[in-house]
Amino acid sequence: MPTIRIVSDWHRRRALDAVAAAPLGHIVSVREPTRTLDQSAKMWAMLGDVSKARVEGYTKATPKIWKMRFMHGLGHEVQFDTGLDGKPYPIGLSSSELTVRQMADLITFIEVWCAQNGVELSEPNSPK
Repeated sequence: MPTIRIVSDWHRRRALDAVAAAPLGHIVSVREPTRTLDQSAKMWAMLGDVSKARVEGYTKATPKIWKMRFMHGLGHEVQFDTGLDGKPYPIGLSSSELTVRQMADLITFIEVWCAQNGVELSEPNSPK
């Protein structure tokens, strides 16, 4: 069964036709769209700013580690494992799995945290 993004009534009819033609036993999933490329670019720019900043009380970390810190701060389940080099790395939920709404929440969370901790962001405040 094809993946169909419903952006018009034509797409909705096409999805209904695909469901009607699907053999018994097939599985249909309807879900929110995942984060946009613009959201992803904004998040990574913000994380780069955070990783370059010296924030009192926090150890210096890569943008990827900061991403996991923020995702954990929002309540997403995040785990770290130790790599062969002895350094920690995140495992579990990836930001590419976040919905548009969840990513907007993450971006807002990062913006608020940065404002509270004196981290200046180089990116403008959109998109969310």
